[in-house]
Order: sequence, then C-alpha cells, then structure tokens
Amino acid sequence: MRAHDDVTPTRGQTIPGAVQVHLVDGTYELFRCFYGAPPRTSAEGREIGAVSGLVATMLNLLKDATHVAVAFDTVIESFRNDLFKGYKTSAGIDANLWAQFPIAEEATKALGLVTWGMIDLEADDALASGAARYATQKGVDRVVICSPDKDLCQCVSDARHVITLDRRQKKMFDEAGVVTRLGVPPASVPDLLGLVGDTADGIPGLDGFGEKSAGALLTAYGTIDAIPDDHTKWSVKVRGADKLAATLRAHRKDAALYKVLATLRTDAKIPDDVEELRWRGPDEVRLAKLAALLRDDRLIERVKGAVDARGAAA
Repeated sequence: MRAHDDVTPTRGQTIPGAVQVHLVDGTYELFRCFYGAPPRTSAEGREIGAVSGLVATMLNLLKDATHVAVAFDTVIESFRNDLFKGYKTSAGIDANLWAQFPIAEEATKALGLVTWGMIDLEADDALASGAARYATQKGVDRVVICSPDKDLCQCVSDARHVITLDRRQKKMFDEAGVVTRLGVPPASVPDLLGLVGDTADGIPGLDGFGEKSAGALLTAYGTIDAIPDDHTKWSVKVRGADKLAATLRAHRKDAALYKVLATLRTDAKIPDDVEELRWRGPDEVRLAKLAALLRDDRLIERVKGAVDARGAAA
C-alpha cells in the first residue's frame, strides 16, 4: 500500500472483524474547521463555528470507527519551548479560534470520545504514544493516525500496521507512501526535519538544505550524524555539495537540536489498554449542554443515530 488518492477518510476503511484504532489530531481538526467551516455564534455571542465543524467531522468518523482517541494541545507551548526559543507559540492564533480550544475538548468528551489534553507534551506526542502502545496489542490490526502533519510520518510502520491518514486530502500513507511524499523512510523523518526545518513548528533547519538534497543524503546515510563532513566522501551527488557540507560542519549542534525538536515522544500518559478507547456512546449530560451551546436541536438525534447504527452493525 502506498499513498492512496481514492480512499474516503472514514467509510470503507474498516477491516471486517478487526480492531482498527483511530488516533485523531484534534488541534489540526479544530484549525481546519475554523478556516473551512462557516462562522457561527452561540446565544451569548461566542464564536463556535470551529467546534460545530469538529463535532460534525467526528460524527462522520464514528460511522465506522470503533476505537478512537482525540488529542489536543490544551496549551500550545510545550517542553520544546524550553529547548529552543524559536519554537512555535500561541502568538498569532486568532482569538476566536483560541477561545474554542477548551470548548472543543469538552465537545469530544460529550461525544464520548477519549480525549487527551496535552500541556507539557504536545498532541502529536500523544498520538505517537498511542501508535507505539496500541499497534502491538493483541487484536489490533491497524492504527490510523488521522493527521496530515509531516512529523507524524515517523510513526508509520508496515510491520506494526501503523499508517497516517490525511482526511481532507483523502490520502493514506504507509512506509512506501512516506518515502514518496517526503523522500525518506519514516525512521529518517526527524533527521529530515532537522535539516530542512518545519515552518509549522518554528524549526528553521539549516540554510541551503531542501527536501531533495536532504532526502538524497538521508537515503544514503540514514541519520544526520552518519553524513560525512567531507562532501568528497559522499556516496551520492548533491547540487551545491561543498556549501551544504560546510554548513553542516558548522551547524551540527543546531541540526541535532532541531532533530530533537522534531522527534516525537512516546511516553505520554495515556491508557495502557486499547479497549479503553472503544466508543460506547455519548456522555448524555454533557451532550445536552453541548447541543444547547451549539444551538443544534438535531445534535442529540444525530448522535443517537450513530449509536443505533453501531448497535445494528454489531
């Protein structure tokens, strides 16, 4: 399986008789809905359009998904900000979007979804932890990381049946798909981002390195540390090799730091047993409050329909 263009993001992805774990990047979904869904206000005049869109997309996922967790950045800053002052912060986030973060976590809890709110670690660390923890558990056939973020590609493993899914583009990525997309295998993704940077996370990378040059070197050597200082000893031809080698020699410590920033943690405090992620329906008290906040008279009916559909399929 490579990167597939013809998959739907939810329906048709369930393996009959299998446990398929969906780990959702809630922060990304909230951003996507804020900029893609129509604005909407509560009775008190609060902007809630992104949360409304998030609820809709989670209900769509629940048409098929049985085991789900949604991870959020409860705060944007993390331990990585202590390592590098240029790392991403909450500065610049639209106030109307930022105000919906706590509502979004409450919304997924109301839907009955396991919700991981990250503070010192990031949502991506929680997703990476889930992939590492659940992929090898008995009865789990596949872990699907629902996010387009490049850094999460480091979690992909054919052997452990871990893939990423870009629900907006309707593309799934296995190991071959990651190579096609980024030019390196999953294990080298942190090294790639250490060299080329990641503007979304505030990782600058090293001057002159692009995905093509970095990908060629990492395909040959695997890691930044293994790339020789002397470009005449490189086993691959790279345009501007002399300048790139000089930059790498002068900034290996920087590249090592950037790689650390791009390396996802797998020690987040999440449930040990994948069965704790099984969706068993909504929290009815919270759901009623959410429906009132969103001024959505049909929300309870729509969630009930998802529960009934799941019961009929069981």
